[in-house]
Amino acid sequence: MSKQQESPDWTPAPADWGGTAPPGAPGDDASGDQTSHVQSPAVRLRRDDTDVDVVVIGGGVNGVGVARDASQRGLRVALFERNDLAFGASGNSSGMIHGGPRYLTHDPHVTETSCRDSGHIQAIAPHLLFRIPFLVPVERSAKARVMFTLMDAFFEAYDRYQPFKRGKPHARLSADELRQLEPGLAGDLLGGFSFDEWGIDGARLCVANAVDAMERGAKVFVGCTVEQIERREDTGAVQAVRYRDRRGGGVGRLRTSVVINATGAWSSLTAATSGLPPTASLVRPGKGIHIVYDRRLTSYAIMGRTIDGRQIFICPWENVSVIGTTDDDFYGDLDGVRATSEEVRYLVQGIARVFPEVRRARAIGTYAGVRPTIHAYGPSEDQLSREHEIIDHAVHGAPGLFSMIGGKLASYRLFAEEMTDILSKHFGLGAPCATHLTPLPGGDATVDPFKLAERLEIDAVAARRLVYRHGARALRIEERVKARPREAVSVCPCEPVTEAEVRYTVRHELARTVGDVSRRTRLGLGACGGMRCAARCGQIVASELGLSPREGLRQAVEFLERQALTRVVALGPEQARQEALTIASVRSELGLVRDEDLEAAPAWRSIARLAEQEPGAHAVNPGEILCPDP
Repeated sequence: MSKQQESPDWTPAPADWGGTAPPGAPGDDASGDQTSHVQSPAVRLRRDDTDVDVVVIGGGVNGVGVARDASQRGLRVALFERNDLAFGASGNSSGMIHGGPRYLTHDPHVTETSCRDSGHIQAIAPHLLFRIPFLVPVERSAKARVMFTLMDAFFEAYDRYQPFKRGKPHARLSADELRQLEPGLAGDLLGGFSFDEWGIDGARLCVANAVDAMERGAKVFVGCTVEQIERREDTGAVQAVRYRDRRGGGVGRLRTSVVINATGAWSSLTAATSGLPPTASLVRPGKGIHIVYDRRLTSYAIMGRTIDGRQIFICPWENVSVIGTTDDDFYGDLDGVRATSEEVRYLVQGIARVFPEVRRARAIGTYAGVRPTIHAYGPSEDQLSREHEIIDHAVHGAPGLFSMIGGKLASYRLFAEEMTDILSKHFGLGAPCATHLTPLPGGDATVDPFKLAERLEIDAVAARRLVYRHGARALRIEERVKARPREAVSVCPCEPVTEAEVRYTVRHELARTVGDVSRRTRLGLGACGGMRCAARCGQIVASELGLSPREGLRQAVEFLERQALTRVVALGPEQARQEALTIASVRSELGLVRDEDLEAAPAWRSIARLAEQEPGAHAVNPGEILCPDP
C-alpha cells in the first residue's frame, strides 16, 4: 500500500462501489468502516440501490463547491475530475473575488451577487484574500470632462455594493494625485479614480473546498474521467456512471440517482456522454489569457484599454504582476489551451500606453483559461452575461441529470448553494446551507507567520507564503517539520516552498504529479520557471507515491516543457539567450544531453532557435514582443 493510501481514511472499499474500485481505493479494508463521520438519519434513508446519492463531474470551483455543500448537508457524494482540481478556468482566472464593476450597467444582478458572495468568502477563508487597489486614469480629450463626471457617478453607484465585500468607497483623483500614487503613469491625464477589489488564489480555493468535502465523507478522484452517464431505458433516469482512471487505466461503475455536470467549458461534451445532444448543455467558451511578470511592477492595479477599446489591467498579484485579459471565442482543444504571441502583444500594447515601463519588465510566463459563459448568438464576447444557470435535464428526458452553466469565481459559493438547494428538495432534506458560516480548512484561526518562521527556523517570506496558502493548517506542516527537521529545506526558492509542504500536498491534497504540486503551492511558477526545483519535486512525489525515480524525472521534464511553452510566446531574443543557457544547464543536470532526449520538447527547441536571432530581429518598437509560437 502506498503512503498516499495510508493517509485520508475516506475512500470506500471496492465492494461498496458495486464494481471495480476507483483509483486509489484500498482493497484490503475488511471492516467496511470507511469514515469516522457520523452519517445523518437522512443519509441512511437514501436509496439502497445506489452507491452514492450524488456524483459531481468537474473539479473546478463550482464542482467542489457543490461537493462541499452537499456533503455538509448529509448527502453521500463522489466527485470525478479528469485532469486535476482547478485545471480549467478556476485555476486560470484573473485571481480576483471582485464585484465586476463592468457588469454594473447591463448586468447589475451579477455585480450584487458577486459582492455579497465575496463577503462570505472573506469570512470563511480570510487567509486566502488580499486587497488590490485599482487606479483608473482618464486621458484628456474633447469629451473627457463629460466622461469624467459620468464615471464619477458610475463609481458612486458601485459604492453601494462595497459594504457587501468590505470594500472602500471610490476616490476622485487629480492627475497630480494619480502620479503621486503611481509615478510610472504616462499620457496627458485629466485625472482618474481609485477603487478596490480582492485577490485570491483560485487553485487554493478549489483545494480547500475539496479537502473540506473529503473530511465530511465525500470521495474525490482526480485524473479520473467519466466516460458514460448511464440512464434507464424505460424512464431515461440517471442510474450510474462509468469511469476510467486516465493514469492507471482502471475502469469501474458507480451507481447513483443524480449527476451534476459542473465541467464548465466541457459541459456540452459531458452532457453528450449521457446520450443527450450537446445543445442540451450549451455554453459559449471564451478564452482569456494573462501575462505574468517576475515581480510587483506597481503597488496598484492600473486599468488600460486595448486598441479596440476593451478594458484590461496590470495587477500586483501575490508576489508577481499580471496583465489580463483577452476575451475571444474558443473552438480548440480544451485540454491544451495556451496563449499566443499575438495575444501577448495585444495586451502589452494596451498596458504600455498608460504604463510604458511594462516593456522593460521581465515576462516569466503566460496562462490561459476558457470561461464557460452562457450561450448567446450575436453579442461580442465581452458583452456576454456572467450570470449562472442550472439546467434540469428532466426537460430533455434525463431526470436526475443537472448542468451548471456560467458563473464567476466571485459567486461560486452562491451558485453551489442554489444547486444544493435543488438536491436538498430532490432528496427531501431539511438541512439549510451553512457554507457561508463554516470556515474552509485553514480559515478557522490566525497564525502569526513571523513566530512560525522563528519556530521552524525558516525564512520569514517562506513562512508567510505558507500561512497564506494553508492558513491555520500551516501548523500541521509545522508538526511535520518538527518530527523531520530536514523537511524544512526549501525546494523552490523562488516561491518559496519547503519539502514538508510538497509532501503534505501529496498526502492530504490529492497532488499526484509535479504539475499538481505546482498548482497547489505555485512551485516552479516564479522567475526560474521550475528549472531550480522541478527535479527535486519529482523525486519527492515519486517517493511519496512509491513510484520509480525515472517516473519522478519524467514528471519533472514534462513540467519544465509545459512551463517553457507558456514562456516562449512572451520572450524576446535577449531573454531567450538567458533561457537557452539555463535550459542547457538543466539538461546536463538531468542527464538529457543528447538531441534525441528533446524529441518531446518543442518549446525548448523554440527557445534555442529564438536565442540565435540577432537582437531586435523580432522588434517593431523597443521591447515589443514578437516571437513565434512553438
